[in-house]
Amino acid sequence: MPFTVIPSNTDENIRPGESPEVYALRVAQEKATDVAAHQSGNWVLGADTIVTIDDTILGKPRDAADGFRMLRLLSGRPHRVMTAFVLLDPNGHAYANQIVTSQVNFKGLTDTRIQEYLATGEPFDKAGAYAVQGIGTALVEKVEGSYTNVVGLPLDEVLAVLHSAGLCHHKDAPLA
Repeated sequence: MPFTVIPSNTDENIRPGESPEVYALRVAQEKATDVAAHQSGNWVLGADTIVTIDDTILGKPRDAADGFRMLRLLSGRPHRVMTAFVLLDPNGHAYANQIVTSQVNFKGLTDTRIQEYLATGEPFDKAGAYAVQGIGTALVEKVEGSYTNVVGLPLDEVLAVLHSAGLCHHKDAPLA
């Protein structure tokens, strides 16, 4: 299935009183709508992945101190990773939207381990300051639910929606 990745200029600031679920779905919708405005006649998939702990959304760290704060907060504790995705039809109407949630349990992390991970540079463009598919896998004790959701796009669920829209022949079809 051919596709093109087009970044969105969507503002990802959290609005006052917004729950993690509402935030993720709003941002995914806004990303899809932003891209669709320049892609008329095409299907558009927008998505947003967030990390939450104690109902607090952890975005991308602003700097090393913010990354350290996030990783210290996650250390030795379970947290949720949510990806919201929205599929817009060629007329810009929502065909489907969904939120997929996985639970990730972190190992207990020493300050030294956190500093070493931050020094790799990997955490700085990742929600929650880690990448489960990269070096950050060493921080993770267990993932419950969709692993690809934690990476950033829940493939099984997205493929099922693409299949229902007639955009791929088999819901288990590979993406490449």
